[in-house]
Amino acid sequence: MSTSRLDLLQAFDGLLEPARFKDYGPNGLQVEGKSAVRRIVSGVTASLALIEAAVAAEADAIFVHHGLFWRGQSGTVTGWMKQRLALLLRHDINLYAYHLPLDAHPTLGNNAQLGLQLGLVGAGQFGDSALGFLGQRADGGQFDSAVALAAHIENKLNRAVTLVPGAGAAIKKIAWCTGGAQGYFEAAIAAGADAFITGEISEPQAHYARECGVAFIACGHHASERYGAPAVAAHVAAQLGLEHRFIDIDNPA
Repeated sequence: MSTSRLDLLQAFDGLLEPARFKDYGPNGLQVEGKSAVRRIVSGVTASLALIEAAVAAEADAIFVHHGLFWRGQSGTVTGWMKQRLALLLRHDINLYAYHLPLDAHPTLGNNAQLGLQLGLVGAGQFGDSALGFLGQRADGGQFDSAVALAAHIENKLNRAVTLVPGAGAAIKKIAWCTGGAQGYFEAAIAAGADAFITGEISEPQAHYARECGVAFIACGHHASERYGAPAVAAHVAAQLGLEHRFIDIDNPA
């Protein structure tokens, strides 16, 4: 089966509601390809490696969290931008990208899916655009310490994390926001979290954690955002009768 490029766009837009967000770049169809789509490849970032893998998979469309175009770019088509665009255009592949809307979706988005991977359930949201999730373990239990929570995350995501343990107390109320959401830490503290999980850490967060007693865990930008794109793409592909494949391009960041 196949669907049209525009019907696929409408399905993604209907699910993710990009008009609700003031974002850092355009959400939706970023590069126009062939009009009929039967096979979708999803990934985290529209890197050259992902585009090459999509070409090899004979994809008609790519669905990603990190697209090609961001606010503040020079606007020139040179270097890496030329390479990526040239490959997409040569093979007539559609590129769909959704940033904050993909983080925010209550069940299929990056935050919801990271919580699912970690065995956490959200009870509320916080921060700008209510992107942050606040909740606890799905089994109602707690972690004896931030060290125990960090070990749990390392086991589930299969990668080392950066931990600032805060006061070292038991962890029951957990806040999380994927990717580069270290700026949400203060809002998580104000929301009463015992620990905050995100992708990255910057210089101020270590001090906030020590001074406020709230644990901070950075588990990697890519590692925290591996789950939303395949969840959304698989959902839409199943609705429209399309083929879908997730391709994970490893990234240490």
